[in-house]
Amino acid sequence: MAPSCTLNRYLLLMAQEHLEFRLPEIKSLLSLFGGQFASSQETYGKSPFWILNIPSEDIARNLMKRTVCAKSIFELWGHGQSPEELYSSLKNYPVEKMVPFLHSDSTYKIKIHTFNKTLTQEEKIKRIDALEFLPFEGKVNLKKPQHVFSVLEDYGLDPNRIPDNPHNIYFGRWIADGQRELIESYSVKKRHFIGNTSMDAGLSFIMANHGKVKENDIVFDPFVGTGGLLIASAHFGAYVYGTDIDYNTVHGLGKATRKNQKWRGPDENIRANLRQYGLEKYYLDVLVSDASKPSWRKGTCFDAIITDPPYGIRESTRRTGSQKEIPKGIEKCPGSHVPVSLSYHLSDMFLDLLNFAAETLVLGGRLVYWLPVYTPEYTEEMVPWHPCLKLISNCEQKLSSHTSRRLITMEKVQKFEALWLKLSTREVKGQRGRAVLPPLLQATQTKCSLRALLMLPSLQRE
Repeated sequence: MAPSCTLNRYLLLMAQEHLEFRLPEIKSLLSLFGGQFASSQETYGKSPFWILNIPSEDIARNLMKRTVCAKSIFELWGHGQSPEELYSSLKNYPVEKMVPFLHSDSTYKIKIHTFNKTLTQEEKIKRIDALEFLPFEGKVNLKKPQHVFSVLEDYGLDPNRIPDNPHNIYFGRWIADGQRELIESYSVKKRHFIGNTSMDAGLSFIMANHGKVKENDIVFDPFVGTGGLLIASAHFGAYVYGTDIDYNTVHGLGKATRKNQKWRGPDENIRANLRQYGLEKYYLDVLVSDASKPSWRKGTCFDAIITDPPYGIRESTRRTGSQKEIPKGIEKCPGSHVPVSLSYHLSDMFLDLLNFAAETLVLGGRLVYWLPVYTPEYTEEMVPWHPCLKLISNCEQKLSSHTSRRLITMEKVQKFEALWLKLSTREVKGQRGRAVLPPLLQATQTKCSLRALLMLPSLQRE
């Protein structure tokens, strides 16, 4: 593991939750803060210990101000697969990098962290005493030290086969902790206004990070529901906007979701949720609107689109109807009556979503959304695609033995107008300048179940 000559080595201690989401989150945040993901570590997998090369400590601190997938970050001073290797590595670490944190006017403490094993107090003290060769000149202060150092030991992932000796041992200077406390402080259980499908707080922040949401961005959710995704974006300083076809949800009316509460209260709405967390100033508006018929003027409007479309399971998939769209075989509606809503097939929903994102996102803006899948028949070719959008990450969250949903992150890499001109000279199936589903899906007229949906073919890649 030869360190880069221009980058410092840092050790990330990761949370053992949402494992597939961790690497895309870290990569997105490093990109957001001007860094680039660089590491000599070959695989990450399920390990909680990641060694990264980061240009500066400022970028490392900014990373930890955002991430909910990482617990802590350390400036890595030494690493080995045995105590002897660790001590040799520490002796080779440049003394000039140690001195600013070990001088006589400083205070410090040393902590022992183990993964998959518990040590006795005597074992911890023994490990601390073994570090006496380091040039510590300051005083020990266990309550409020200026500098905290940690020995971190990795005993593998199998709790039934814990080895006597660790697989890897690390020593480093603590830099900062991540934002894991946000998961509890923004918990849906404590939220003023919730619905049947309100997004988990942790996943909401992960989605905002995948979307590279930053201060003063404008973030849009076309299937806003109770606004859980808007809250996470607003926490990071973005101005938030949303639409939903459900009038009662947008206005906080109708039956309550909470147990032992029959009707929603007078101040149960999305704006009240943002007010609860001191984020009301970032609230732009929420409208009753049909995602299949966007009412926006042409042009780029949003820095990020972050959404959780309805799957037709716990929340129905609907769109507004028209006289022309009345299904054949049904008597024509009397007078000027138009059906209030029609079924909104999932294939059409994702097609509309990608086309909308391609047209309204700024260049470099991101679309983050959930795609439900039937696991036994899922392939990567089923992920919707658009010529303007580049796939950044595709992460799975298992729901059952045969169903899951995938968090898809895409970035706009080409102007929509430029694409329109490029495609106008050749024939494509459907409208020019728009991604199109294959005929197999176009011919599907039956209501999509979760299983049927999740055999969703990809968009044409012509």
